[in-house]
This record gives sequence, structure tokens and C-alpha cells, in this order.
Amino acid sequence: MKRVITIGGLHGTGKSSVANAVAKHFNLRRVSAGDAFRKLAKERGMTLEEFCRVAEGDGEIDRLIDDTQRIEAEKGNAVIDGQLAAWMAREHADLKILLTAPLEVRIKRIAARDNSDFEYARRETIVREGSEKARYEEYYKVDVSDLSIYDLILNTGIYTLEDVNKIIITAVETFFAREAK
Repeated sequence: MKRVITIGGLHGTGKSSVANAVAKHFNLRRVSAGDAFRKLAKERGMTLEEFCRVAEGDGEIDRLIDDTQRIEAEKGNAVIDGQLAAWMAREHADLKILLTAPLEVRIKRIAARDNSDFEYARRETIVREGSEKARYEEYYKVDVSDLSIYDLILNTGIYTLEDVNKIIITAVETFFAREAK
């Protein structure tokens, strides 16, 4: 088993935080679509909202990030986080996890993470998620509201980050132990 875990979810659900904890616990590489997107926006001196508009007209941006996820999944021994991680990793993923949280919780987290105003974070997130949903359907025929691809779905809005990490790590340990038999 190559040990590939995907962690998906909308912005602010805790993908990065959980992926970091899981990667560290299992000594796996971490590949983050969100980090790659934010890095590209920063390199171009753009906000995420501005960069989303650019990405709408330039499919190569998404394809670059998504192809990286696919390649890293094929290599194995990785935790891959991103909205499309499960779809990009496909058969190379051992366990596909989706994190959810209510919109208000997600916006509060994003505003705190980015040190931004709540309303700005709300507007930017809604625009970004709408843009991404349309692009994913256009490029890959993927409907991000289709949850059938996931093995485990967890609402992170009702737990602390520490509890979410414990739940996910326990689920992954249980899965790997079962697969080892």
C-alpha cells in the first residue's frame, strides 16, 4: 500500500490543519492545492479574489495544481489536501476524507487565518467557491457537491481542531490496520 490519504472540503473546513497533523503523525509528505494557489496569487501580487478571476480565463492554472496532485498521488506516501484531491488522486488514494463546516464557521476561520475583515472574507470566499465550482464542472465534469466519492465525511464545525485531528488520525489508523491484515 502506497498510503495516500486525500482530505477535501470547502475553504475554511480545516483541510490544511488536519492534513498537517495527519502527515506528521504518519510520516507522510503533504501536498496542498490551497497553498499552491495562494502562492501563485502572491507571486502575481493579487488577492485570492483577483487571482480567481484570472484562473477563470486561464485553465492552465487549475490544471497545473490538479496535475501536481495526481502526480503526487501516484508517487504515494502522501496526504493530499484540496477541493479536488479525491478526484485527482482517484484509484491512488487509499482513504478519501471530506471535511465540512457551516458557512459562518468557515468564514470566521478564514478571516482569522488571513487577518482580514469578516465581510471581506465572506465576499472573497463566496466568489472564489462559485468560480471554482464552475471551473471544476467545465474542466473535469466534477460536481463538488457530489459526496459519493468520499469514504469519511466529518463536520469540523462541531469539534475543536484537536478533536478533529484525533478523530481523523484514529480513522486512518483503523483503516491502515485493517488493510494490513
